[in-house]
Amino acid sequence: MKNLTLKSIDKNNWEEAINLSVREDQQRFIASNLYSIAEVQFLDSFYAKGIFLDDRIIGFTMYGIDSDDHNYWIYRLMIDQKYQGTGLGVHAVKRIVDEIRGMNNQQIPLIMIGYHPENLAAKFVYKKAGFVEGELASWGEQLAALSI
Repeated sequence: MKNLTLKSIDKNNWEEAINLSVREDQQRFIASNLYSIAEVQFLDSFYAKGIFLDDRIIGFTMYGIDSDDHNYWIYRLMIDQKYQGTGLGVHAVKRIVDEIRGMNNQQIPLIMIGYHPENLAAKFVYKKAGFVEGELASWGEQLAALSI
């Protein structure tokens, strides 16, 4: 999907990003975009990006190199509830993976993601994008990995 792009969260679009929302039944699965935008200020090698369809922000992601295991991690990914169920989540994951591949000058072998085991929508999206489930993390999330 060529009209789906990632753009840095900045002073011009942060308010649009924090106004995105998931369905009520999904809210327990993900931190707010406002929290994530604050958190990324203190994480080295992490990026907060808006997911845009043409010129409209439809989602949010935060990804980078985790200092614990030195793999890329997608810490956050959300698609606004108005755009869910359209296949845009899978396309967004593929755009994020492409961007990580393009910046991977350290030859890091994996992109990792963790999600709540009951979040079946996330499980479906990540599997369709090529992620392979692994173990449950000690903090309770289902881990999945993609070789890059």
